[in-house]
Amino acid sequence: MTLQKTHSDLEAKAFLRYVPMSPFKVRRVLDQIRGRSYEEVLMILQFMPYRACEPILEVVKSAAANAKHNLGLNKSTLFISEARVDQGPVMKRFRPRAQGRGFPIKKPTCHIIIAVKSKL
Repeated sequence: MTLQKTHSDLEAKAFLRYVPMSPFKVRRVLDQIRGRSYEEVLMILQFMPYRACEPILEVVKSAAANAKHNLGLNKSTLFISEARVDQGPVMKRFRPRAQGRGFPIKKPTCHIIIAVKSKL
Protein backbone atom coordinates (compact mmCIF):
# COMPACT_ATOMS: atom_id res chain seq x y z
CA MET A 1 0.00 0.00 0.00
CA THR A 2 1.44 3.36 -1.00
CA LEU A 3 0.57 6.59 0.67
CA GLN A 4 0.19 9.62 -1.53
CA LYS A 5 0.76 12.97 0.05
CA THR A 6 -1.68 15.66 -0.99
CA HIS A 7 -1.55 19.34 -0.18
CA SER A 8 -3.95 18.79 2.71
CA ASP A 9 -1.49 16.33 4.32
CA LEU A 10 1.44 18.74 4.19
CA GLU A 11 2.02 20.73 7.35
CA ALA A 12 4.62 23.39 8.09
CA LYS A 13 5.62 24.25 11.65
CA ALA A 14 7.44 27.09 13.35
CA PHE A 15 8.69 27.36 16.93
CA LEU A 16 9.63 30.25 19.16
CA ARG A 17 11.32 29.15 22.33
CA TYR A 18 12.08 30.86 25.65
CA VAL A 19 9.65 33.75 25.20
CA PRO A 20 9.73 35.76 28.45
CA MET A 21 5.98 35.64 29.00
CA SER A 22 3.49 33.56 30.94
CA PRO A 23 1.97 30.70 28.92
CA PHE A 24 -1.48 31.61 30.27
CA LYS A 25 -1.28 35.05 28.65
CA VAL A 26 -0.16 33.57 25.33
CA ARG A 27 -2.85 30.87 25.44
CA ARG A 28 -5.72 33.38 25.53
CA VAL A 29 -4.52 34.82 22.21
CA LEU A 30 -3.88 31.40 20.62
CA ASP A 31 -7.44 30.34 21.44
CA GLN A 32 -8.67 33.20 19.23
CA ILE A 33 -6.63 32.23 16.13
CA ARG A 34 -6.77 28.42 16.17
CA GLY A 35 -8.46 27.07 13.01
CA ARG A 36 -8.65 30.42 11.20
CA SER A 37 -7.19 31.33 7.83
CA TYR A 38 -3.71 32.86 7.58
CA GLU A 39 -4.92 36.23 6.26
CA GLU A 40 -7.60 36.49 8.94
CA VAL A 41 -5.04 35.69 11.65
CA LEU A 42 -2.76 38.48 10.45
CA MET A 43 -5.57 41.02 10.80
CA ILE A 44 -6.64 39.71 14.22
CA LEU A 45 -3.12 39.80 15.66
CA GLN A 46 -2.35 43.29 14.37
CA PHE A 47 -5.33 44.83 16.15
CA MET A 48 -5.49 42.82 19.39
CA PRO A 49 -4.34 44.85 22.42
CA TYR A 50 -2.23 42.10 24.05
CA ARG A 51 1.56 42.04 24.34
CA ALA A 52 1.58 38.35 23.39
CA CYS A 53 0.40 39.17 19.85
CA GLU A 54 3.81 40.37 18.68
CA PRO A 55 5.75 37.10 19.18
CA ILE A 56 2.76 35.04 17.98
CA LEU A 57 2.58 37.11 14.78
CA GLU A 58 6.28 36.47 14.23
CA VAL A 59 5.78 32.69 14.55
CA VAL A 60 2.71 32.68 12.27
CA LYS A 61 4.63 34.53 9.55
CA SER A 62 7.55 32.13 9.94
CA ALA A 63 5.28 29.07 9.63
CA ALA A 64 3.72 30.53 6.47
CA ALA A 65 7.17 31.23 5.02
CA ASN A 66 8.19 27.64 5.82
CA ALA A 67 5.09 26.35 4.03
CA LYS A 68 5.80 28.45 0.96
CA HIS A 69 9.54 27.81 0.77
CA ASN A 70 9.77 24.17 1.87
CA LEU A 71 6.45 22.75 0.65
CA GLY A 72 5.49 25.10 -2.20
CA LEU A 73 2.10 25.99 -0.69
CA ASN A 74 0.27 29.23 -1.47
CA LYS A 75 -0.08 31.56 1.53
CA SER A 76 -3.66 32.47 0.65
CA THR A 77 -4.81 28.84 1.12
CA LEU A 78 -3.21 28.33 4.53
CA PHE A 79 -4.98 27.99 7.86
CA ILE A 80 -3.75 27.45 11.41
CA SER A 81 -4.01 23.71 12.05
CA GLU A 82 -2.20 23.70 15.39
CA ALA A 83 -1.48 26.51 17.83
CA ARG A 84 -0.14 25.63 21.23
CA VAL A 85 2.07 26.96 23.96
CA ASP A 86 4.15 24.97 26.43
CA GLN A 87 5.71 26.17 29.63
CA GLY A 88 9.43 26.86 29.54
CA PRO A 89 11.88 27.18 32.39
CA VAL A 90 11.02 29.60 35.20
CA MET A 91 13.69 32.14 36.10
CA LYS A 92 13.86 32.65 39.84
CA ARG A 93 14.88 36.08 41.09
CA PHE A 94 14.81 37.87 44.45
CA ARG A 95 13.44 41.29 45.23
CA PRO A 96 14.78 43.15 48.29
CA ARG A 97 12.14 43.81 50.96
CA ALA A 98 12.03 45.43 54.38
CA GLN A 99 14.41 44.46 57.20
CA GLY A 100 16.90 42.69 54.92
CA ARG A 101 14.51 40.07 53.66
CA GLY A 102 14.35 38.76 50.12
CA PHE A 103 11.08 38.14 48.30
CA PRO A 104 11.15 35.48 45.55
CA ILE A 105 9.96 36.47 42.08
CA LYS A 106 9.18 33.90 39.36
CA LYS A 107 9.67 35.02 35.77
CA PRO A 108 7.98 32.45 33.51
CA THR A 109 8.98 31.63 29.95
CA CYS A 110 7.11 29.70 27.26
CA HIS A 111 7.55 27.93 23.93
CA ILE A 112 5.11 28.81 21.12
CA ILE A 113 4.36 26.22 18.39
CA ILE A 114 2.32 27.08 15.28
CA ALA A 115 1.50 24.67 12.43
CA VAL A 116 -0.19 25.61 9.16
CA LYS A 117 -1.88 23.44 6.52
CA SER A 118 -3.43 24.09 3.14
CA LYS A 119 -7.22 24.14 2.86
CA LEU A 120 -7.18 22.43 -0.52
